[in-house]
Amino acid sequence: MTATIETTTRAVITELLRRIGQGDPERIAELYAEHADWKLDWPEDEHGRAATPWIRHRATRADAAAHYRELAAHHVPGQADTRIERILVDGADAVVLGEIRQTARATGRPYRARFALHLTIEDGAIVRHHVYEDSLTVARAFAP
Repeated sequence: MTATIETTTRAVITELLRRIGQGDPERIAELYAEHADWKLDWPEDEHGRAATPWIRHRATRADAAAHYRELAAHHVPGQADTRIERILVDGADAVVLGEIRQTARATGRPYRARFALHLTIEDGAIVRHHVYEDSLTVARAFAP
């Protein structure tokens, strides 16, 4: 039973990463459950978040699509790369480790940020999306 769960989890994660690479927010969002636990490791009391509106908690499939649209709108097209170093799967849970390389559209500053993405899959859909990233690096890239 666990092997089947892990196979499904790995397949959904692989498809998620493929769709993120293609850049279609609506197709990416199709992989999320209608309601999902979406959290980002970002200080709740942090000021100046107008420059990084995609960095916030989410709760729905529509929110997931909005996240990927906002992320694309605030970065320079063609100057992005994500390096996946490892995907760890344990039953319905997976952790993706890697590094994001982007260029902030507002400032033109490139940045590299390490991340860990904790995902949980239920019935073939993503129900948990928790991101832990180097938020200081991201904030500095967008600071005036």
